[in-house]
Amino acid sequence: MRTSPRHLFWVVLLFSTAAVAQSRPSVWGEIATTKIRPDAEPGPHAALRLVAARNEFVSFQVGLHGGEAGLTGVRARLTALEGPSRIAGGNITLYQETFLDITQPSTPDSEPGRWPDGLIPDVDESVGEKRQAFPFNVPASEARAIWVDVLVPMDAPPGRYKGTVQVTANDGYRSKVEVHLTVVDALMPSTASLRTAFLLWPPHVCRAYTGAPECSEQTQVPLLQMFHRMALEHRISLASAFPRLPGQATWSLPDWETFVANWGAFLDGTIPLRLPGARMTSWQYLGPATIESLAEFQEEARRRGWLSRAFDYVGDEPPYGISFEEVEQRATLSRQGAPEVSTLLTSTITDMEAHNLVGLIDSSVVLVNYMDGTQPPYVGHQMERYADFLSLPNRELWLYQSCMSHGCVANEYAPENQPGQGWPSYMIDRPATKARALEWVSFLAGATGELYYQTVGLLSTAWTNQFRFNGNGDGTLFYPGTPSSIGGTTAVPLPSIRLKLIRLGIQDYEWLKAVSDAGDPEFARRVARGLLPTAWRVPDDGAAFDEARLCLIRRYLQLTGARHINADLSARCPR
Repeated sequence: MRTSPRHLFWVVLLFSTAAVAQSRPSVWGEIATTKIRPDAEPGPHAALRLVAARNEFVSFQVGLHGGEAGLTGVRARLTALEGPSRIAGGNITLYQETFLDITQPSTPDSEPGRWPDGLIPDVDESVGEKRQAFPFNVPASEARAIWVDVLVPMDAPPGRYKGTVQVTANDGYRSKVEVHLTVVDALMPSTASLRTAFLLWPPHVCRAYTGAPECSEQTQVPLLQMFHRMALEHRISLASAFPRLPGQATWSLPDWETFVANWGAFLDGTIPLRLPGARMTSWQYLGPATIESLAEFQEEARRRGWLSRAFDYVGDEPPYGISFEEVEQRATLSRQGAPEVSTLLTSTITDMEAHNLVGLIDSSVVLVNYMDGTQPPYVGHQMERYADFLSLPNRELWLYQSCMSHGCVANEYAPENQPGQGWPSYMIDRPATKARALEWVSFLAGATGELYYQTVGLLSTAWTNQFRFNGNGDGTLFYPGTPSSIGGTTAVPLPSIRLKLIRLGIQDYEWLKAVSDAGDPEFARRVARGLLPTAWRVPDDGAAFDEARLCLIRRYLQLTGARHINADLSARCPR
């Protein structure tokens, strides 16, 4: 086949144009559920189209590629989104995404190298200080990213809003990403409908900020309060984040008045937050294992209106963390001292029935691998196995994910983690979708809560190493924001990208529930099952999550007769 001179001219021109474009710095808009690594190619989007309810966070990214020369002195700003009203100020937060250099991948198919996770704010959300997000440099031939959170105010009128992320750098470089936000006629609750108990061990916080596992009450209490605030603004509850006695697992309670003064507002929903009225959905008993202490806890919880959210964690993963006989003894003690406080156990109905524990356990917390599994005796959907248990008074089903999503020990392999699928996971070096998925599985399973065993496990080394239980990020969802690492004068907690993705999943659960409550639970299930045919087939494609969410929003608006069903909500949805 011969090539004509005219055809050859256009081929050369096409490749020359592409080469010139590649040599120049690039800025583009990217969805939240994509991880922009250093080797990422420039994206095609000069504008982003977003949809949200009032009181809902939307997140997106601005990608930057250095081209041949790189960029120095990069700064970015999003002043406001203008529409029927103005979204600005503390409702908009920009962060610089930082990398964790990973040398031991969490799964055999995860690539080593630098992965984005830690977020340095422009202005932090805890005390409002200017930090060192900007300026930063983008090396030649590499990519970097900016994370953007927008909270739609509760009183924002529905309609179309528009803003521009302005990006500048040295030598006069300027670029922008347009942001189009449609606010729909719906209100997301401040307190999550899906209950959560994400645990926090205070000595890890002390070590990260002071270098020692114990620190003074004057240091510890303000830090823990900031962790609670950040958690609630990410729609999770730090159920165990209270001071402990030195060197012990039991909490330090000088008196109930002091406890209420320090922590009561978090349980009452009166602490000032960007999500007005948000309150903790769970509260763990941390006192000694005595009938007297349990009885006092129950009475104080009842008197202050916190009893429905109180629980006693009577055992973790028997027979590994504790024997079934010890669980029976501990749960019996709890029943005797505090019969109205929920007993919580990480175990399956199969094991609880085999060891006669069903009558002693109120909340069964089931590993996701055992709720919709691939290995006997938990092959396939196990939801029906819990029907009798859930028909008993005050019973709940919760889920959790663990190192079994990636393999708990070296050379252990979960064969389900193939490209394009895999288990829900909070590991840094897994696709972003994995951290957004568990709440969809919870909805399909009929679960009403989620447990996570630790959030600050390697907080003290979070910027350099988070390898724990054979995974990167297992048990660590925050970063230590010390002045030496992020600037400013006040030490604060910082979020990870994974914490942001978990919040997206919890907000997805709200839409699933909203469609169900509005009268079409079968549609919600079809959307969820279309996205996740099984718990271990979480797609890598973040756009699939966004499209499923749009289907839910559109159906909710149809069911409620709300306004603003338009092209911004176009998606391929099940009938």
